[in-house]
Amino acid sequence: MRIVFRQFRDTVAALAAARKVRVSRAGEGGGEAGVTLVEMIVVLVIIALIAALIVPNVINRPDQARVTTATTDLRTIGAALKMYRLDNGDYPTTAQGLKALAEKPAMPPLPQAWSPEGYLPEVPVDPWGHPYVYESPAPGGFRLMSLGKDGKPGGEGLDADIVGKK
Repeated sequence: MRIVFRQFRDTVAALAAARKVRVSRAGEGGGEAGVTLVEMIVVLVIIALIAALIVPNVINRPDQARVTTATTDLRTIGAALKMYRLDNGDYPTTAQGLKALAEKPAMPPLPQAWSPEGYLPEVPVDPWGHPYVYESPAPGGFRLMSLGKDGKPGGEGLDADIVGKK
């Protein structure tokens, strides 16, 4: 066993010499190995400072992502509503709602050329789990929006309404 260990040690020493790296052997006083406690504390303090600078910026990102998702959803729903209008001559009524994009309406006015695949795979909800608000107050127009995080009209910041552009 000692012969194998010596051969391994000699091989490592030869490789280190080829790379011009000093390898200290156990029992020789040639250099210190490892890290001191002070060095470890310095590294941990640096990591804590970096985390303190980055974490506040990262924490707010999920809410910003939800707002972006709601805006994108509103565009997608708006495009589906426009396709519905192209096929059927007008937008779904307020009573038919967005459900008319996923399932063929059963209440009048019945669509004449409703797409068999539908216009959306399912009735959408906003990123906070609330249904999107859809109104069709007059022929040829619609209003589409998300009520934001609180699910109530109005509000500021994340609770503010997100209105889709027609």
